[in-house]
Formats: sequence, C-alpha cells, structure tokens
Amino acid sequence: MTISLLLISFTNYGFAQIQMQQTHIENPLVVLDTNLGKITIEFFYDDAPNHVENFIKLTQSGFYDGVIFHRIIPGFMIQGGDPNTIDGDPSSWGTGGPSTNVDAEFNTIKHNRGIVSMARSADPNSAGSQFFIVHADSNFLDEQYTVFGRIVTEESFETLDKIASVETGSKDNPLEPEQVKITRAIVVDPSEISDLLELGEPERTESIITPSTGNQKYESTEHEIGFSVPEGWLLQTPDKTEANAPDVVAVGPKTGIMNPVISLTVQETNQRTLDELILEKIELINPAVDEGSLKIISQEKMIVNGYDAYVINAQADFTANGESFDVQFKEVMIYDTEKFYSLAYSNELNNFESQLPRFEETIDSFEILSNDATNNETNNQTSTEEGGGCLIATATFGSELAPQVQQLREIRDNTILSTESGIAFMSGFNQFYYSFSPTIADLERENPVFKEFVKISITPMLSTLSILNYADINSETEMLSFGIGIILMNVGMYFAAPAIIIYKIRK
Repeated sequence: MTISLLLISFTNYGFAQIQMQQTHIENPLVVLDTNLGKITIEFFYDDAPNHVENFIKLTQSGFYDGVIFHRIIPGFMIQGGDPNTIDGDPSSWGTGGPSTNVDAEFNTIKHNRGIVSMARSADPNSAGSQFFIVHADSNFLDEQYTVFGRIVTEESFETLDKIASVETGSKDNPLEPEQVKITRAIVVDPSEISDLLELGEPERTESIITPSTGNQKYESTEHEIGFSVPEGWLLQTPDKTEANAPDVVAVGPKTGIMNPVISLTVQETNQRTLDELILEKIELINPAVDEGSLKIISQEKMIVNGYDAYVINAQADFTANGESFDVQFKEVMIYDTEKFYSLAYSNELNNFESQLPRFEETIDSFEILSNDATNNETNNQTSTEEGGGCLIATATFGSELAPQVQQLREIRDNTILSTESGIAFMSGFNQFYYSFSPTIADLERENPVFKEFVKISITPMLSTLSILNYADINSETEMLSFGIGIILMNVGMYFAAPAIIIYKIRK
C-alpha cells in the first residue's frame, strides 16, 4: 500500500475515482470516534489529493486507532495522529509518524475554525500522519501548511470544543490522555451521516498558489526592514535566545540530505564600526579555522544596496544525529548606523549552487524601511552633499546625549509602537516632524553654534521623554495617558512657561 502511495499520481478527482473503485464510496468521509464524541471530516480532493489519499489510507489501515490528541491549545488548535502516543514515552509525543512523507500541497484555503490541516516539521515536505483541527481562526498559518479537509457536523464542532477545553500541562499535553483518545477511525459513505452541515465553499485567501519560483515578501515593523524569500519556503520568527540568534528563518524543501536555509540576524552596532565588527567575526571563527572544521573560501568588503557590507563564503563540517555533512554557506553583513543585519544562506555542498540565485534575490530585495528617519542617520550626517536627516540625531551626534537618543529609539520601538494608538501617533508625528527636520539638520551641520543651540533646546524634551523608561505600559489607555501627560509637560515648558516669563517682564 505504501509503494502504491508513492507511485500513483492524482489530478482533479482522480483520487476520488480510485477510492470509489477500491471501497465503492464516492468522496468518502472519515469519522474519528473519541471518548468525548465523534468528529466527521470531509476532504478537499482538488486542493490536496495526495494528503487526502494519505489520510484515508492510514485510516483504512487502522493507523489512527488508539492515538490521542497530544497537543491542545484552546483558541488555536488540537493536534493528533502520532503513533508514539499509543504506548510511547510522553517526551516523544509529537515526533512520531509513518515511514514515508507527503510533499507539500499548499493551497489558498484559510485556516478557519473547523479546518483540518497537516502538521509537519520545518521541512515543507515532511507531513506524515500528524494533523491538526483549527479551534479558532488562525489565518497566520494560511499557505504555510496543507489544508486537506474540514469537520462537517454539529457534533464534530461540539467535540472539538470539548477536547480544546480539557486540562493540559506545560507542554500543552493533556493531563488525562484517555479523555482525548481516538478509539476508532473509519472511512464512511456520506449517505451514512444524517446530520451533515451545508457549509458551502471554504473561504480562501486572495493569493494564487502556483509552482513558480516567485518570492514571498516579509516585512518587520519591529526591525523596520523588508526582504523577500523564495515562495513556498517556511518563514519562522524563532525566540531570540541570545544576541547572535537569528530573528527570521526561511526553510526550503529538502533536495538532498538537508534543507536549505536563509536567515536574518539583527544586532545593535553599539557604536562599533564595520571594521570592528569584521574583526570580531574573524576572532570568533578563527578557532574553527585553526582546527580544520571551517574553511574560508572568500571574504571581502563591498557595497550592498547602498550600504557598506562584508561578505564571507565558507565551508564547514557539520555533525548531527551521528551523520556528517559538508555544508557551504554565504553570509552578507549589511552595516548601518545603529544596527547591522546578517543575511546568511546555508545548504549542503553538492546542492549549494542550486539555491544560491534565490539567496541573491533575497539580498537584492533587502531594504531598511526607516532609513530616511533613523537607521541611515550617519549617512545623512557625514554627507553634506545629500543633506537632510533627523535634527535631534544631528544635534546630539557624538555628544553626551547620544545614548539618551538611542534609549528613546528603543522606547519608540518597544513601547510606543507596541500599541495601536502609539503607531497612529508616530505615523502622524513623523509626517509633521520630517516636513522641517531635514532643513534644520542641514543648518546644524553648516553652523556649529546653531547646532549647540538646538542641543540645549531639546535637552528638556529628552529628559521628559525618558520618563517612559520607568513607565509600565500594558494597555492602550496607559499609553494614551502617559503620552498626553508628556505632551502637556512639553507644551508647558516650551510655550506656557516662556509666555508667563515674557508677560511678567513686560508687566
């Protein structure tokens, strides 16, 4: 049966026709009997024929009998289908499956409540037997996982809610597994189900999924950057466990012994120059070079998208699970005033060149979205021919106030821009501020005395904004109250107080 699964190619309703021949059922359903009720699933044959075939074949073989829903997150989904949950160690739950995988069949069906989709690892083509049922709309999964079915009875939705409400542990595992066990999974004719809901066509995204070599765009308001990665690659934003850990990872389908990976790591320059960062990089990798596990192919400084950059190509010996891999990678470190961005591509040596053009497209697409306001200030400050810039940064550049300005940027990124009201305010403020800021920044560069005057003038404002360093803002209301308070404080200092003083003098 496994061999036939790999040999048969399905298009349109081909699979449904084969199932009709094998089981005399046209467009069969699957019913999961659980200790909390039944779940009835219908399938999207056109969108994911191979996944539907795989699921029904496993059901017919009894594969799902006795497994539990081992990962339960209310308001998100319930996941099951791991044979390790029958008699395996709980620490292994979520890692089991059949001996063969199913290639991705990403489609445009949205991950709305009741949708049945295939679980997988970082490899898009790693789906096996584990599946999940969406408890509440989770559209951030759209086009990243293969939707192949949906639940179609009122009892199914009631059972979904019951399973989602059971008590779970720290790893989202059910504390009482027997509650959420699939006692039996069977293939049935739709005519045997009396309470089928009339659900209509599933809701779809506006995308057109094609097997092209196009790119998908990624933008981060947190890091104020944007770039593209190959279409179909899995985009992830892992937890930042340490400074040099990647902020964004794109994993491609496996073509050899490993998956190609493109990653982005964002780090603060902390006033270090590009040369200093390069020196730190070299010192970091020298031990591996000395012991022979890393070989530098080339390294050079160059200009990338208008920014100074350092590019390194290398080969390394990598060992995982007792296997050794020859890995080649290319890293492009793009330098800007406050941050530097490391874009890296890695793949096994024999397949490295196959995806290198895709990485070059990622590099070409990389942009710093805020370069006119913050991240490109050094270029503005050191190039009088280009002119313009941020008047505050220009006034405080190289002075004792520079660290305070950096703190304010962090407050903006981590506090103000974390709320809708803060985002709306900064959008309007930037339009107003940068209508005159570049002109004043030019005057500051031309006249040192004027620059000192501006610096003295903005010092009280910087001090009031620093109050946000000590504010614990957890809601839109708190953000508004602190923001309005600071604005009123500055209005008092810069307008009300001088007006009163002038009035008193004249009087």
